[in-house]
Amino acid sequence: MIRFTDVYMRYQTGNDALKRLNLHVEQGAMAYVTGRSGAGKSTLLQIIALIKRHTRGQIIVNGQNLDRVTGNRIPLFRRNIGFTFQDHRLLNDRSVFDNVALPLVIAGYRYQEIHKRVRASLDKVGLLSRENTRPMSLSSGEQQRVGIARAVVHRPALLLADEPTGNLDPALSWEIMKLFERFNQVGVTVLIASHDLDMIKKMKKRIITLKEGCLLTHIGNTLQE
Repeated sequence: MIRFTDVYMRYQTGNDALKRLNLHVEQGAMAYVTGRSGAGKSTLLQIIALIKRHTRGQIIVNGQNLDRVTGNRIPLFRRNIGFTFQDHRLLNDRSVFDNVALPLVIAGYRYQEIHKRVRASLDKVGLLSRENTRPMSLSSGEQQRVGIARAVVHRPALLLADEPTGNLDPALSWEIMKLFERFNQVGVTVLIASHDLDMIKKMKKRIITLKEGCLLTHIGNTLQE
C-alpha cells in the first residue's frame, strides 16, 4: 500500500524534514507514527496525500509512483485517500451534512448517492441525529467525528489522521482511536500521527517512530536509528 525508499524532504530553508526514510505499510494495516514535535510526523502524512512534495527518493502509494502523479491527476489520486486534521477544518456556515457531503459534491456524485453515503457515514460515527446542526454547536469530540465522517464518506482505501486526538481528553481520545480501529477492521489501511505514546501503546498496533526526520527501529524496549 505505502512504500518509501530513501525518501528525503527538504524545505527551502535547507532544513530536512525527512531523511533517507525507508518504510513499508501493508494494505489493510493500521499503524501509528509518533515522535516529538518537529520529528516529521505531519510531513510524512502530507507527502503521502500530495499536500507536500518530497525532494528525493521514491514513494509508492496503492501501486502509484507519486513522482508521476502531477497536475490534474492529483484530485483523482486523492479520491482513494481520506485525511483528518487536528483542527477539524469544518465549514461553520454549513450544516454537518453539508460538511461531510463536500468531497462527494466536488467529485460530481448525484444527490441520491450523496444523501445515502453521507447519512451512512454519519451513522458510523454516531452523529446521524446531528446532520442538520452547525459544527460550532458541537463539542470538540463531535467535531472530530464529523471530520472523520467526511474523510471516509467516499470510501477511501487509505485513511490518514494527523494528531486527531490532540485537543481531546483521554476518554474521548480513546473513543476516537477505537473508531479508527473499526474502519481498519473493514479493510481500510489506517495511518495515524500522534504524540500520545502511552495511549497508542494500548492499541497494540505497529508504531513507527521518527526523530528529527529519521526512522527509529524498535529493538526490545529501546529505539535505535
